[in-house]
Amino acid sequence: MSELHGVEAVVLVGGKGTRLRPLTLSAPKPMLPTAGVPFLEHLLSRIRSVGITHVVLGTSYKAEVFQDYFGDGAKLGLELEYVVEDVPLDTAGAIRNVAHKLRERDVMVFNGDILSGVDLHGIVETHRTAEADVTLHLVKVDDPRRFGCVPTDEEGRVTAFLEKTENPPTDQINAGCYVFRREVVLEIPEGRPVSVERETFPGLLERGARIQGHVDATYWLDLGTPAAFVQGSADLVRGIAPSSALPSEPGEAIVLGGAEVHEDAVLSGGTTIGANTTVAAGAVVDGSVVFDGAVIGEGAVVERTVLGAGALVQAGAVLRDAVIGDGAVIGARCELVGGARVWPDVVLPEAGVRFSADV
Repeated sequence: MSELHGVEAVVLVGGKGTRLRPLTLSAPKPMLPTAGVPFLEHLLSRIRSVGITHVVLGTSYKAEVFQDYFGDGAKLGLELEYVVEDVPLDTAGAIRNVAHKLRERDVMVFNGDILSGVDLHGIVETHRTAEADVTLHLVKVDDPRRFGCVPTDEEGRVTAFLEKTENPPTDQINAGCYVFRREVVLEIPEGRPVSVERETFPGLLERGARIQGHVDATYWLDLGTPAAFVQGSADLVRGIAPSSALPSEPGEAIVLGGAEVHEDAVLSGGTTIGANTTVAAGAVVDGSVVFDGAVIGEGAVVERTVLGAGALVQAGAVLRDAVIGDGAVIGARCELVGGARVWPDVVLPEAGVRFSADV
C-alpha cells in the first residue's frame, strides 16, 4: 500500500483518565501497559505504517512521561514533537494549541484513548476526493443512544451534530479521528477552551464549509473505562484489534520477559503477563492485564481484571472485573467482584471477605 504524503498527525493525550483510577495515578492513560506496550505505541505504529512520520503529541497530565519513554520518536521511525497544554482547552482548543508545529496541508487528528481498525488511507482518500474542510471518522454502533450522533446526506456530507437522545436518527457516532485542512486548524480560536462538536464543527456547517463523513463498521473501542481497557488489551493480544506493536504473535496470552508462569497455571482470553511477574500453580488468569512484578498465588482466579505493578494476590483469592492498584495486597481467599477497585498499597486481610466496591 502506498504511503500517505502531505499528511501529518496530532495525537491528543492530555486527559487525566479519571475513570481509570487508580491505574492513572502513576501514569497517563495512553501510557498504561496494553497488550505488552504502552497503548500509545500501538497507535503510533499504525500511524507510521501508512507513511506518516511527523507526529505532534498534545500533552498535559504527567507530560514528561511521554517524552521520557518515546524521546524524539526515532526508534519508531517517527519525528515526535511535544506541546504541553497548561490549562484544559477541550478537543478543538487542544488541536489549535499545537498549530505552530504543523507544516503539511492535511492534519490527521487522533484522540489518544481510542482503539480502532479504521483504514487511515481510506479516511484521507475520502477527505481529498470530497475536497473537504474536515473529514470525520464515523463508526456505526449497536446502541447510539449512549452517544451524540452524526447524520450524513446521500453524498456523505455531515448535516448536524446531535446530543444524546432516546431516539437517535442514525447509528453513526463521532469516532475520535479527523482530517483537517491545516488552514481550518488555524481558524480555531486560540488560548481558550473550544469544543469540536459544540463549537467548531457546527460553526463550519453554518458558514457552508464541507464536513465529510467517512463511515465504516471496523473495530472501534473507547478505552476510557476499566472494562473497556481490559477488553481492548485482550482484543489486541488475540489479534482482533490490529497492531504491529505486539511484542509477540497474537494468541491466548502474551508473557513478557522475566515472568515465571507455573506449568499448571492457565492463561487465556487475551491475557497479558507483565515482566518479572510470578503466576503460581493452579492459578487461572483469563482476559486480564497483569502489570510488571505482580505475584499471583496458588489457585487464585483472576478474570477480566487489571492487576497493578507489584501487586500481590494470595492463594485462593478470586478477582472478577476488578482493578487492583500498584503494590496492593489481596489476602488469601478474598473475593473481589463487580467492578471493585483497590487503591495502591492497600492490604486486604486473609479473611475470605467478599468485596464489590472501592477499597
